[in-house]
Amino acid sequence: MSNVCKWYSVCPMKIFYEEGKIDDKWVDQYCKGDYERCVRHQKEKNGEPHSDNMLPNGEIKEDLK
Repeated sequence: MSNVCKWYSVCPMKIFYEEGKIDDKWVDQYCKGDYERCVRHQKEKNGEPHSDNMLPNGEIKEDLK
């Protein structure tokens, strides 16, 4: 997986993954995979605000903090 999202190092998904709050599938499939399909990436690219607890597929996880 050579495609790593340019925002991964500052993305809440990285922190949630490192804290064991989300499964590695999110990082593998989106952050270090096909990040262009990540809703977070798309919103960031377009300058649109988005919640820290929004998963790459756009789902809001209320328990992520």
